[in-house]
Amino acid sequence: MQTLHFHIPEHFVWSDPERMGGKLCFRGTRVPVDALFGNMEDGMSLDEFLDAFEGVTREQAVGTLEAARLAVHDAAA
Repeated sequence: MQTLHFHIPEHFVWSDPERMGGKLCFRGTRVPVDALFGNMEDGMSLDEFLDAFEGVTREQAVGTLEAARLAVHDAAA
């Protein structure tokens, strides 16, 4: 299995070793980025995610998904 590494623009995310155990979170929130992927994997729509996780903006979520999409595309090329 190949591991993908991708860059999410800093204006979308933040990480602090002293908060949330250093997990990568959406900027301005304590919502871990992996919550987006996990919830969507479980069938949650983007709109449902945004409603459930106050503070995460559509721009942040879509930008994160786009970064992941580009990483998959580049890995397949």
